[in-house]
Amino acid sequence: MAIKLFVDQGHNPGNINAGASANGLVESEVTYWAGIYLAVFLRVDPRFEVMVSRPYPDTVLGNDTPGSLRERVEMANEWPADYFISIHANANENPQINGSEVYVYERDSIAYDLAQKVLRSMVEVAGTKDNLVRVNPSLYVLRRTQMPAILVELAYLTNIEDADKLKCCLYGFSYGIYLGILDYFGFL
Repeated sequence: MAIKLFVDQGHNPGNINAGASANGLVESEVTYWAGIYLAVFLRVDPRFEVMVSRPYPDTVLGNDTPGSLRERVEMANEWPADYFISIHANANENPQINGSEVYVYERDSIAYDLAQKVLRSMVEVAGTKDNLVRVNPSLYVLRRTQMPAILVELAYLTNIEDADKLKCCLYGFSYGIYLGILDYFGFL
């Protein structure tokens, strides 16, 4: 039986739960395409079944930020997914802050183990700084999903070097996540 992965492309186009923007990049666009690339990799492999939260670039989930988060979680829970992977791009007031990180609900968990593999592979392929796996139980999509969930922050839109990597090599970020998933399941 196939492993069911829910790929959540964080944020929406437009004004509802729109996310960050900097250096000519819009978070909802970056996450949309990163999720689509990841889904393509996974769908070629018969060991996986994949659902994305935003199947089209103009898909908007919810009528406000809480509703957008709730709709993503409900989709994954109702499917039901075996694993939840939410994709984001980070931002910081300090343009020197850079790198990739992955958030989980708690340290000693299946999600933490998956996050370590995903982060290691993504950093290796994309060439970003490893900012470690971090615990953040306040993130809605991590605490309300009924399956192991990770939230991937690809890189910082506000850092020019990271932004350049997201512009030219977004495919590599997704491929790194894919390799991390394969590694986690022992498929490499």
